[in-house]
Amino acid sequence: MNSLKEYFYTDWEAMTATDWFGTILTVVVFLLMVGLYAYVLRPKNKEKFESRKYIPLDDEPTNSGENNGG
Repeated sequence: MNSLKEYFYTDWEAMTATDWFGTILTVVVFLLMVGLYAYVLRPKNKEKFESRKYIPLDDEPTNSGENNGG
């Protein structure tokens, strides 16, 4: 157990600003991903996402209002 404790030991006082930024960013991204997964995988949202599952395969051009020439 002692070697496992040494393996995960962190010297918090020696962390630089870059280390803190990376640590905080990693935790925030992890929490956002957990929230996104909970939102997407919630059963009550199934119909909303099922109706849009073929959007990436849709080959029809959409009119975005831009004039592409001529």
